[in-house]
Amino acid sequence: MAWAGSSIFRSLVDDVIENTTAVDLSQSSADVPKVALYNNSITPDNDDTSAHNAYNGAGGQWVNTSNEVFQAGQWAQGGIALSSIAMHGADTADNVWYDAADTASGTAATLASVFGCLVYDDTITTPVADCGICYNYFGGTQSVTNGQFTVVWHVNGIWRITVTQA
Repeated sequence: MAWAGSSIFRSLVDDVIENTTAVDLSQSSADVPKVALYNNSITPDNDDTSAHNAYNGAGGQWVNTSNEVFQAGQWAQGGIALSSIAMHGADTADNVWYDAADTASGTAATLASVFGCLVYDDTITTPVADCGICYNYFGGTQSVTNGQFTVVWHVNGIWRITVTQA
């Protein structure tokens, strides 16, 4: 099996609520959320453990092996930092979402077979280093040859949570 959708990691929500991680997703934070690109040889799982959902997490899908797609000087191994980060929630009923500016490579990138990305916090060390935030499927294979590869985030954000009462 391979990519089938996009999701925030359940383990991240659990770690934040239980206060076992100090992830700070605000623009003013010292945390550095990054976007790493991946091919179709992985099977993302939003129900996996924090250790497996971390970038380069031992035993997880996101180990930076041949599955990560990058090009030195264009899209770095380990990803590109998000910019213009914004949390939204006060302006709509029942929804909270995380957004940023579209994320682009250099202008001479050659990247093939990109199916999705991992968004992770490059500064977090507890409960695991490089804590996974979410993964985003691009709907199929994407590529660029000697041009700019841009991840265009959805109008509803990088991730979105609907808060309801059980």
